[in-house]
This record gives sequence, C-alpha cells and structure tokens, in this order.
Amino acid sequence: MVNLQEKAWQIRQDVVTLIHKAGSGHIGGDMSVTDILVTLYYKHMNCSPENQNDPNRDRFLLSKGHCVEALYCILADKGYFPKSDLDNYSGYLSKYIGHPSDKVNGVEIGSGSLGHGLSYSIGMALAGKMDGAPYRVYTVMGDGELAEGSVWEGAMAAAHYKLDNLTAVIDRNRLQISGSTETVMAQDSQEERWRAFGWHVLSVDGNSTKALDFALQEAKQIKGRPTMIIANTTKGCGVSFMENQASWHHKSVDDEHYELAMRELEQRRAAAHEQDCE
Repeated sequence: MVNLQEKAWQIRQDVVTLIHKAGSGHIGGDMSVTDILVTLYYKHMNCSPENQNDPNRDRFLLSKGHCVEALYCILADKGYFPKSDLDNYSGYLSKYIGHPSDKVNGVEIGSGSLGHGLSYSIGMALAGKMDGAPYRVYTVMGDGELAEGSVWEGAMAAAHYKLDNLTAVIDRNRLQISGSTETVMAQDSQEERWRAFGWHVLSVDGNSTKALDFALQEAKQIKGRPTMIIANTTKGCGVSFMENQASWHHKSVDDEHYELAMRELEQRRAAAHEQDCE
C-alpha cells in the first residue's frame, strides 16, 4: 500500500526538479493540487498503463491544465511513459508541453482553456450512464476558473442528469495569477453555491491525503447527484517561501531556490515516512 502523504512529497520534489530544469512552470498550483492528484491516482481511480484502452477505465480530466507538471510527474511515476521523457519537458517539438496534451499516454483530452474541464467531464459521465458503463469520471478545477460561465452551465446539467458517477474537485487555494480570487471575482461560499445547484458537497483539507481519501470514498456512495469536493489548499504547499504567494503562480526556480525547496521537501517526505512506520 502506498503511503499517500509520502508519495505527495516525492511528487512535489519531482515537480520542482522538472520546473528547475525546464526554466518555467506553474509551480504554485502544482504544489497545491498534488495531494488531490496523488490520492486519486494511487488510491481511488481505476486507471493504469495496463488498462488505458479499456472502455471501462475511470476517466480523469485536469481542467486547470496549467498545472500539468504535477500530472506529468505522476503519470511518469505510474509508468505511463519513461521518466526520462520529461527531460525534454517544454522543449522544442516536445509533446510534453505546458498544458495537458492528448498525445501523451494517460491524458484523456488536451486542456487548459479554463472553465471547460467540467463540461467535458459531464459529457463523459453522461455517456457512461447511457451505456450502462461502470466507470467514474473525475475532474479537478482551479478556483480562479469558477468565474467562467460554462462552469455553471455544466453545474446545472450534471445535477439535471443525476450524474452520480461524476466527482469534481476544486483546488481552493484562493490565489490566481492576478492575485486573490476574492479580489478578482468574489466567490463567497462555494459550498453554498454548489449545494444550490443540486450537488452533494464536501469541504475538506485539500492538502491532507487522509481527508481527501475519506471524501472520495463518500463520493462513491452518493446516488442520484454528482459530488463536489471543495479542497481547501495552500498555494505553493510544502515550500515555505512559495506558500500563499501569488508571485509563485508561474515562475522559474533558480539554483538557490531549488536547493532550498528540495531540502525542505525532503525533510517533510522523511517525516511522512517515519510517521507511517510508527
């Protein structure tokens, strides 16, 4: 059994290394979304390199596609492609670009036009219902993209069609490239909004794999409506000088910051391992 918290710290190390080598990346959101992706890929979703062509596999869509570095590091770690492929991340003619590309094994659709991931997911979930297929559909959105009207059209449709095979997660780190989400477009209570649209809503610590695990288990038991998990996260989670700093939304990591970040992440990874061994 994978120690999810330790795995999350490892993936963060991989992300920092990837962005340091490439010279750019959306590192702040990568760090906040990592626990969500790790809990999905290493515990809850029925998808793997071995069944990626199985029509009954679970589907995952990263609506906040700019945080692709975390997704690519997980897909490589899971064996969808060799880790060495990422040596050319964001390089000339590389298929490993700064948003998910469906040319990459394990990626269902290209994404990054914010506000579209939920609609794609609803289409897949509705198709599953019509076909009587057992798969589930998962999507992860950023809170900054919730200002897009297509999100709320999708919210209505998912509840209308009673898509209980759909679970969406919001990476609620409260920061976007231009600053606070509440300054750019105030969101008040996302919990109340999604409940009003007919969704089953859970609000959890989005940087706790344990809390996310419980929420995802509950989502599988809900019948007759989709589930929204509000994952309250910290932008830049795991690296103290990045945390809650909008300036780290998209930024390169120089040698000095790389060493500092890797040292801090290694300490947290070791602590998670020791806790698991107790």
